[in-house]
Amino acid sequence: MTSLARPPLKELETKARWLALLMLAIGLHVFEASLPSLGPWFKPGLANLVTLIALAMMGTQAAISLSIARILVGSFFIGTLFTPTFIIAMAGGLSATLVMVAAWRCIPGLSLVGISLLGALAHMLAQFVTVEALFIQQSALYYALPPLLILSCISGWINGALAEYICGRLAHEKI
Repeated sequence: MTSLARPPLKELETKARWLALLMLAIGLHVFEASLPSLGPWFKPGLANLVTLIALAMMGTQAAISLSIARILVGSFFIGTLFTPTFIIAMAGGLSATLVMVAAWRCIPGLSLVGISLLGALAHMLAQFVTVEALFIQQSALYYALPPLLILSCISGWINGALAEYICGRLAHEKI
């Protein structure tokens, strides 16, 4: 007869915090899918805001797993799982997350705004490269890239500022 040991409370709190962030990210992913687009493959990146918060509060592994899970589950809910839209979203989301993780680890003192800007640019570039490589083999596609990179910088800055504010408030509240 074996007894099941209960996990430590701190471990349960960490898992609960991660799951709460995941549910928020999925909700934002689904909400963003309903918004009108400002251009091809462009949304404000609110779900990436949650990934940035997870990175700042919980570390790299939590951010990477949250990004992957959010795209998988969110795509399931909006009906795009394993479609070209899903592939494009996964390429952009993973690229953004990996760039944000690299910046977090390798550039000491970089603010969440800077990290978010790098992630937003990586997200848009990865989407364009994926679309060009797998779906639309037309170099003219890249004429749309400069204005979308400008929009990405704006949304990246806003998301980074929101992440700094939210993380500051959560640290102040000791959550």
